[in-house]
Amino acid sequence: MNKFSAISDWVLLFAFAAAVYSMPIWLEPLGADYPDLMQRFAIFGLFAIGYNILFGLTGYLSFGHAAFLGIGSYTAVWSFKLLTMNVVPAIMFSMLVTALFAVVIGFISLRRSGIYFSILTLAFAQMSYKLAYSVLTPITNGETGLQLTLSDARVLDAAAGIEVTRSLPVTNFFGIKMSGMPGFYFCATVLVIGFFISLRIFRSPFGAMLRGIKSNQTRMAYTGLNTKPYLLWAFIISGMYAGVAGGLMAVTDPLAGAERMQWTASGEVVLMTILGGVGTLLGPFIGAAVIKYFENILSAYNTTSLTQVFDFVPEALQPIVVDVVSLFVGSGWHLTLGLMFMITVIFLPGGIMEGVRRIGSIFSRKKPTAAITSTPSASENASGA
Repeated sequence: MNKFSAISDWVLLFAFAAAVYSMPIWLEPLGADYPDLMQRFAIFGLFAIGYNILFGLTGYLSFGHAAFLGIGSYTAVWSFKLLTMNVVPAIMFSMLVTALFAVVIGFISLRRSGIYFSILTLAFAQMSYKLAYSVLTPITNGETGLQLTLSDARVLDAAAGIEVTRSLPVTNFFGIKMSGMPGFYFCATVLVIGFFISLRIFRSPFGAMLRGIKSNQTRMAYTGLNTKPYLLWAFIISGMYAGVAGGLMAVTDPLAGAERMQWTASGEVVLMTILGGVGTLLGPFIGAAVIKYFENILSAYNTTSLTQVFDFVPEALQPIVVDVVSLFVGSGWHLTLGLMFMITVIFLPGGIMEGVRRIGSIFSRKKPTAAITSTPSASENASGA
């Protein structure tokens, strides 16, 4: 990496951090400046950035990353129940436990490639979901979900003299409650750290090796290189990102349910990555923010609110308009998401980042020079001589 590239990477990191930390300011005109939504931007942005390390750099499409999201959530809640309400041990254990599961799942799944790899990861995710939903009820509390209780041990808190009150304790970062804006800034800090690690991986020889595997794995194998360890490490790192994201979900809302392991959650992170731009640094976060923003806006509409919105429509046509629009909002907002995804894949195969690059190329395109320099050519000099 040359000096100019290193400087531009630091500029990118500081610009990203500034944009994330200033969300409450520039999201206010969009009506998205409240903590719960900004926390989801940060959490799912981290999830997508980690997923992009596997899918974007190696081309291996996993349909089972929701398993790691759920494992991270369960681990964090058990940390709150057994140890302390401090979020630091919860995040650390979420990352470590998820890494162990990623080693096992990745070792088995990476024995195959292409669609077979995708199906294997999907199978592991669905098995994890079924185990959490029914078989492992003593650990996961089944369909009710794992929650905090007043009778939880919390041995570290008890050793520190923190008394149990009549209300459930809240998560904290060394005394700072992880609710509202402090919770958002904690998630934002973890997101910035995750983005920095992703940036270093993209610029490292390890990242170059992963891109080489994506380009032509067979050719690299013919040179005598064993690609499996590189793929396994990419899978583990990507799973750890998902585990930390799951832990952050428990930090902001201390409960864990099996629904976080469903295949729909795995499909959602795939959509986020493709919508933003596979293999780009900023694309996955942008895709996650766009999807979560429209989910928040569109899922809030119902028949009553749509009737108020289309109050200007003639009374005879109003029910028809409301019925048609209701297919794309509320519980049917996924239809709108599907249309967004189709349009992006058809017109912007590189995602939103490709659109940004196209717009940038228009403004950076140089104007043709009006005159040609009068320096004589070699043939003219020869003829003149």
